[in-house]
Amino acid sequence: MIGYHHGMHRRFRYRRRIRNAPVPAVYISYCRATLQLFTYTPRMKISSPIAKAAFADMLPLFLPALPFALLFGVMVVESGVPQLLGWSSSVIMFGGSAQMTLITLVGEGAAVSATVTTTLIVTARHVLYSVTLAPRFQAQPGWFRWLGPYVLIDQVFALTQVRDLSDDTDFRQYYLAAGFTFWAMWVLFTGLGIVLAPIIPASIGIEIAITLMFLGLLLMAIKRRSQVVTALLSAGTALWFAHLDNQVGLIIAVLVSLFVATIMEWREA
Repeated sequence: MIGYHHGMHRRFRYRRRIRNAPVPAVYISYCRATLQLFTYTPRMKISSPIAKAAFADMLPLFLPALPFALLFGVMVVESGVPQLLGWSSSVIMFGGSAQMTLITLVGEGAAVSATVTTTLIVTARHVLYSVTLAPRFQAQPGWFRWLGPYVLIDQVFALTQVRDLSDDTDFRQYYLAAGFTFWAMWVLFTGLGIVLAPIIPASIGIEIAITLMFLGLLLMAIKRRSQVVTALLSAGTALWFAHLDNQVGLIIAVLVSLFVATIMEWREA
């Protein structure tokens, strides 16, 4: 009996030493970092100069997308998909081309596998966007690396490429402000498109909307005289060869502009 109590006492002292043992500082730091990753609440002043600049830059780029938002609402009504479900895709997916593809295929009764595959193919360009922005995302907090891809669309990617955002904090604030500005307007106007579907005309300027959007991006990117020369030469080449079939003239204009831009950069270096 004495031996039994003596053994229990030894085990108790051993457990007490384990409880009182110092925890490695590395382990403590790791636990704190993990806790901050899931408990940190992102804060950004909406009235900050960076946020105001993002809003001012994004607003003109949404105007060409406005007809697409209204047209998507009409497509939801005509497809027979429940209107609330169709509109919720603006919140869940937030991708105009992907949403239109999804609603069209679902309305036609396509198989789930075909619908998912086609939608993924349409949005495959976002892989290239992700590869380009990956170095910028690596220096950001964990919550931003989860939230940022949600608002990664063509317009947001283009703005981050033409804006000087060398500071990581400025990049994060500008990216989120621009992305959620477009997101809020897209959600609003796709809903209006569903409500106003009976009175929206069949043709609402879709053909020229894409041209206006990319023209706006081009004007924002031009900062030097060499870029003006390259843009004008490219536009002139495209108009000169516009009569060629299969958009060959556009391909020629792209090649000419790349050649001229390379020569200009080499001369300025």
